[in-house]
Amino acid sequence: MNTPASYFDRQYADAADPWHLAERWYDRRKYNLTVAALPHPHYLSAFEPGCSVGVLTGLLAARCDRLLSTDRVPSAVEATQRTADADHVTVRQMTVPEQWPEESFDLVVLSELLYYFNSATRTQLLNQSVKSLEEGGHLVTVHWNHPVAEHTCTGRDIAEHLDTVPDLKRLARYDDPDFTLTVHEHSRDAGPAHSPARAEGLA
Repeated sequence: MNTPASYFDRQYADAADPWHLAERWYDRRKYNLTVAALPHPHYLSAFEPGCSVGVLTGLLAARCDRLLSTDRVPSAVEATQRTADADHVTVRQMTVPEQWPEESFDLVVLSELLYYFNSATRTQLLNQSVKSLEEGGHLVTVHWNHPVAEHTCTGRDIAEHLDTVPDLKRLARYDDPDFTLTVHEHSRDAGPAHSPARAEGLA
């Protein structure tokens, strides 16, 4: 089953940053690797559901013309609004996948989010992400690999699931003992994904 909403309410009731995302080198390294893996130097419009306190949001904001970041917990939304205080960043309270933005994006980032859902809901969320992506847009995921009672799967499990989603072509996958990072291109073409070198005519 999906991790209940009360779990997140309890976490944020006890601490402003319950996972210490703004403090640990582990998270700074992971976020820097996440933005380094983005195939394009800049994106027109990005969506980051489950933004928590906005640490990754600030890094993504530097790579996007427009960024929508959301979380279901009001205090997380308020923290992200303070962290990513820029005219081109919009932060909303939103519960995915039940609520979903109507606009389209050329980048969707799912960071430490998908393992809170069961397989059916995770599939729904991934399908909505693909539907929201422009042709040639990128879906980036990064998730913890160690067992956690509240998690339904690991980052490696999610990476395997992503490779079965229609209209996604894997561009990159990074595994280490702690997390798995993937980058997929939304494409209906039969050819290979457009790597950065291929996009610039180098390969």
